[in-house]
Amino acid sequence: MIEVKNIVKKYGDKYAVNDVSFTINAGEIVGFLGPNGAGKSTTMNILTGYLSANSGTAIIDGTDILENPTAAKRRIGFLPEQPPLYMDMTVKEYLNFVYDLKKCKFARKEHLEEICELIKIQDVYGRMIKNLSKGYRQRVGFAQALVGNPPVLILDEPTVGLDPRQIIEIRSLIRRLGKKHTMILSTHILQEVQSVCDRIIVINKGQLIADGTADSLTYKTAGNRKLVARIAGGKAEVKKAIRALDGVLFADEMGQKEPGTCDFLIESQPSVDIRKPFFRMLAERGWVLMGLKSMDMSLEDVFVNLIANEGGVEEE
Repeated sequence: MIEVKNIVKKYGDKYAVNDVSFTINAGEIVGFLGPNGAGKSTTMNILTGYLSANSGTAIIDGTDILENPTAAKRRIGFLPEQPPLYMDMTVKEYLNFVYDLKKCKFARKEHLEEICELIKIQDVYGRMIKNLSKGYRQRVGFAQALVGNPPVLILDEPTVGLDPRQIIEIRSLIRRLGKKHTMILSTHILQEVQSVCDRIIVINKGQLIADGTADSLTYKTAGNRKLVARIAGGKAEVKKAIRALDGVLFADEMGQKEPGTCDFLIESQPSVDIRKPFFRMLAERGWVLMGLKSMDMSLEDVFVNLIANEGGVEEE
């Protein structure tokens, strides 16, 4: 659905984006992360046709936006950080204006009513935009992005400045829209990425440094993997067997949290996943695994670690 190949954008001798490549499949919601000045906005502006690139290609649903921007833009709905609203228009006037601007071919009344129902702005359809709350203005911004039913939605900081209730509503809206649209979500709120995104792309200093699911990035970045296992079996025998597994650095008891069981903290060598051999060992000895949970780094820790190390992690 979206294919970016070797995009470069320079200002003088400074690289805003340097040889960035990635692919986003149809139906994916992808979080686009990076510190301030990393090149996120530049990349998004290239994808939406607001900026040209010095070199490289950006394909939107089969159309190169650098070669045929008008056709490609019809495939994109864009919600910038500051929604492009006209405050002296009513919501109805504004959405009809956007309909005409996009040269939409759907039946006007039915199409706009469907969008308003999806976004839940029917109650303010006749009101002036300047009189709406920030949450409703953000919803109107979403509505204009959906006019023409584009297959790709690009959202830049969609919940910035909203209160907690409004943030929950917008995240729920993003999840609903993700069922029918391919989405790129740029945000500084990592909890937002974790709650709505299928995949994460991290950019720093104009270069892509990580691409994968939250779990895969956590696993690859964390180095040593820590697990807590609750096992029904003899403590000493279980501990000895775990320590004998290839790849285990450390294993010790954490005490009894449930009758007839013992919790064990297990740490593996860097980049070694011991879960399958661990499970097979338990099954062979007739010990019951009552629970298994990871003690990996949070997404915030992973992000900070990636930026600090300036390393690259890509999904295999």
